[in-house]
Amino acid sequence: MRDEAFQLFIEDVGEATFRTPVLDLSLEKYGKLLPGKLLEYWREEGWCGYADGLFWTVNPEDYDGLADLWLSGTPYEKVDRYHIVARSAFGNLYAWGERNHRTLTIACPTHALIGIDKELRTPAKDPDVAVQAFFASMDRQDFDMKDASKKYLFERALKKLGPLAPDEIYGFEPALVAGGKNRLENLRKVNLFAHLAILRELAAPTVPFARFDPGEL
Repeated sequence: MRDEAFQLFIEDVGEATFRTPVLDLSLEKYGKLLPGKLLEYWREEGWCGYADGLFWTVNPEDYDGLADLWLSGTPYEKVDRYHIVARSAFGNLYAWGERNHRTLTIACPTHALIGIDKELRTPAKDPDVAVQAFFASMDRQDFDMKDASKKYLFERALKKLGPLAPDEIYGFEPALVAGGKNRLENLRKVNLFAHLAILRELAAPTVPFARFDPGEL
């Protein structure tokens, strides 16, 4: 049975449109690394794509290489050991710290690490509550991107390029960091892992900055 926090997430984002069951082996592997509440969601919901692929919960093991690549050379590779637990249709990666149980967003399209420095270095009071807050506070617009005219891109990209597979994202070509423009006509459906690895080769991400302050958990 869903708790109130996850139900709030579903009410805003919608039911899953793609689902992969989580094997017991994965639950055992991450049982001592990630909060019990997150594993409970995995067990009940699976790893899923929501809102026609706008937001995905994922197997962290598949993303270990990308997490290491993007955090290498930044202060945060030593602050915590991060595991990617979710991602957006445009390649934003949501990384969970196994020691402090704080979330760092690796915004790959814009080469930014988004978080609150003080919070990232401070253990959450209750990891399970932190998981609930992560899901309950999200809405669809958090996962979308805007074009140069401040119009959201996802629905238009979905209509033009078609739905995403679990290993695909909508990527800008040329990349924004290489002078590309955030326009619908510059979006392509690309392999997630190859595209994000190439983006990291182009430039290092900026140090975290505060997008919002959710308060102490």
